[in-house]
Amino acid sequence: MKPLEEAIKKYALSYESTDDLTSLLQAIGDAKIVLLGEASHGTSEFYTVRAELSKRLIEEKGFTLIAVEGDWPSTQHVNRFIKAYDNEQMDVRDVLKAFERWPTWMWANEEIAEFVTWVKLHNSQIEVKKKVGFYGIDVYSLWESLDEVITYLSKTNPNGIDLAFAKKAFSCFEPFNRHPETYAISSTNISEACVDEVSKLLASIRTHVDNYQDEKEADLNLKINAIIARNAEEYYRAMVRSDELSWNVRDEHMVEAINEIMDYHGTESKMIIWEHNTHIGDASATDMEASGMVNVGQIIRLQNRKENVYTVGFGTHRGTVIAANEWGVPYKKIDVPPARTDSWEDALHNAGAFDKLIIFNEENRPLFSNWIGHRAIGVVYHPNFEAYGNYVPSKIGSRYDAFIYLDQTKALSPLYI
Repeated sequence: MKPLEEAIKKYALSYESTDDLTSLLQAIGDAKIVLLGEASHGTSEFYTVRAELSKRLIEEKGFTLIAVEGDWPSTQHVNRFIKAYDNEQMDVRDVLKAFERWPTWMWANEEIAEFVTWVKLHNSQIEVKKKVGFYGIDVYSLWESLDEVITYLSKTNPNGIDLAFAKKAFSCFEPFNRHPETYAISSTNISEACVDEVSKLLASIRTHVDNYQDEKEADLNLKINAIIARNAEEYYRAMVRSDELSWNVRDEHMVEAINEIMDYHGTESKMIIWEHNTHIGDASATDMEASGMVNVGQIIRLQNRKENVYTVGFGTHRGTVIAANEWGVPYKKIDVPPARTDSWEDALHNAGAFDKLIIFNEENRPLFSNWIGHRAIGVVYHPNFEAYGNYVPSKIGSRYDAFIYLDQTKALSPLYI
């Protein structure tokens, strides 16, 4: 057996049920930010195990914030549902219809429906200040966020300067007919594009945010949507210039949103973050660093004390996954082949074909410090070619604080076609 496989065999704990997460809860300790990854956006077990771990973090350690790799306007429907901000009685599956942007299956799925139902019940039994919130931290919702800003300001401050700025920003983007790619291409030929409009809108709202305070988080909603408008504009301009630049704009936006949400809820707030491994696993322990790329996990570690941040990666050896052959086309269930020889997932499988948990610490971390390929599956997936483009060179022991390995997994269960 190879040295890495020997190290895995020595330090891996069997994972058979949620009871086996107790050692991980102990390792997390008093951390205030726990980042939970996934190796794909379409694997059922990544969602269900994250959900079970999140439930324990909520019940046993007092976490009250969940941030996910999703659009803010869509997740606000979930947030309002679980906190009973709206009076109407809705079915959870109807709430999840708010996730209309492709890939809808990421959040409109049976696994999320079960978790959201659990959180709503949990919230109904506790005091207001301890209720759990659900927030999207992605950057894509430029037009939707501007819609939200204008709708809210039209009701609350129809004669105010903030609404005037919002309408001016919207009119700047209007010629592009809600097509971000069109704006991205056009922005290369437009002096400063719509930068000034969204920057002035955000600055104005920050100045007047005290005017919009509301017990149902309307002020936070307004501010985050304005931040999205500014950062999404930058993201779409960056798309046509550099993949690395647009990646950094997106992940830096996610961190800004995370910090705004935590600041809003006070210094004692504790957050769980659900994102792909490529976002939560420290980029400085991957080949991303050589390309000048950063990510959420790296920035959050740099911004906070070491003991306040804990990162858990996820992976699988084989199974099925929900993904698509190209961007924007209907999803399908795709077979995930056995992991590439000499990859991290291959070593985990060879060390024992069972689900396992590895907690990295000062004693064992050096044993997991060598570079190794670590599988990452996106919403677009071609298994026939994955050996050439789906493995991120990583120092696993530095990239994560713990790793949950699920030997064979099955595809997510989307709610809608």
